[in-house]
Amino acid sequence: MADRLTQLQDAVNQLADHFCNSIGVLQQCSPPSKFDGFDKQPGKSPSEIQQEDYAITFAKLIARTAKDIDTLIDSLPSEESSHKVQLESLRRLEAENQEEARKLEEVVSHGEELLDRIQEALREIAQCQLRCQAMETDT
Repeated sequence: MADRLTQLQDAVNQLADHFCNSIGVLQQCSPPSKFDGFDKQPGKSPSEIQQEDYAITFAKLIARTAKDIDTLIDSLPSEESSHKVQLESLRRLEAENQEEARKLEEVVSHGEELLDRIQEALREIAQCQLRCQAMETDT
């Protein structure tokens, strides 16, 4: 659960960054204010078009991050998750853990038996080679 809370905090921080960056970029790129009767060129300037692109980009980033936050909040345990339910879940996990530990002990035991058999076979091979070498030197 702590991991989900950390992810949620990171997402909230990211959302705040998006808000701050969007305001800063929009202020930096915003065109000067126009007054009626003083506008000599009708239409949008390149900076206004660029500002609209920034607005769309930041709107998408903010919406995506807000959706991520909603998803993370939905994945958190609910208030209905009582102490009794949590204890039952822990008991079930403990039983599964014990079963897996028993299986692991069986695998280790089987591996040790195989290791003993391999070591015995290697000893027999080594003794056989020594006897063959001794017979070659006697002849």
